[in-house]
Amino acid sequence: MRIAIMGAGSLGTILGAFIAKSGRNVTLVDPYKDHVDALNRDGAKVIGEVEFIQPVKACLPSEMNGIYDVVFYMTKAPSNKAALPQLLPHINENSVVITLQNGIPEEAVASYVGKERTMGGTVGWGAVFQGPGVSKLTSKIEIVEKHAFEIGELDDVVKERTYKVKEILECMGHTSILPDLAGARWSKLFLNAVYSGMSVAIGGSYGDVEDNEIAFKVSTFVGNEVVKAARLNGVRLIDDFQGVDLKELEFNNEEERQKAIEICHKLLKPQRALTASMLNDLRRGIWQTEIDEICGSVSRAGKKVGFPTPFTDKIIELVYRAQNTQTLPTIENVKEFEPLLENITYYNTAEAY
Repeated sequence: MRIAIMGAGSLGTILGAFIAKSGRNVTLVDPYKDHVDALNRDGAKVIGEVEFIQPVKACLPSEMNGIYDVVFYMTKAPSNKAALPQLLPHINENSVVITLQNGIPEEAVASYVGKERTMGGTVGWGAVFQGPGVSKLTSKIEIVEKHAFEIGELDDVVKERTYKVKEILECMGHTSILPDLAGARWSKLFLNAVYSGMSVAIGGSYGDVEDNEIAFKVSTFVGNEVVKAARLNGVRLIDDFQGVDLKELEFNNEEERQKAIEICHKLLKPQRALTASMLNDLRRGIWQTEIDEICGSVSRAGKKVGFPTPFTDKIIELVYRAQNTQTLPTIENVKEFEPLLENITYYNTAEAY
């Protein structure tokens, strides 16, 4: 079996290292030549919660050859128009492409490779790119072991290939096959839209979001918007997302919000060291992020059902400002949310799941 990881950035480098370590035939594909050269020369160096160096094969997209049976597609969404056409000559009718991107990416990927060849999945851990050949695992190892991946089919029908993909990914940690891919997608979107969104908006880590009184309070309102937008669009979030039932983070008044706070802290505790990959991109001088695919998915879902998402929209505004002015966000941005906090409207959309 020939396996490719297309988009061997922070996450892809670590996944590729684990797959190679398991003895499987895997190629890490990435357009960053210095990174590819370092991987081939020195191996994939994983640091942080686990540390090892694993010899790997890597290549540029233009150097791909032959047909890949399984492709873990981890390229950033803004690069889809360039990356997916490069992939097409290297898959056939029996190939499967598993998108592990942020947001709700299956439809976009399937539009290129076909629905019959597309699977989706979420990554339950975080990493930070450290430089050519090196990636830092920032999530606690127990998170990786228990919640590494969740995968599913677009039609929610488990197939033989589903089990094959699960077997590959379990070389890194527990991988769940989900009967409801949309529910899993939106559950992971919660983490990204709320905490990655706030991380990039204030220029800090998840821990910085939790430790700043205003930022943390705002994050509870963003979370409320995500959960409500999902439910109002007919999506049921999974019952256990890293030990938390995200549905309990929906509130319709201040008393209910106070009850959600403890759950938020529980969810954040093992994730405090994480920094949004969007913020890392900005720090590297990459002034185009996945904000449209992450927070934008929530905003669009809200508009679809007539539900306002002012806190999410403010995050998008701040990130766009950073991109357009090529200026890094700072903690001073929390002041931008104060007018929203002073004029809170609770939208009572209570309805049983």
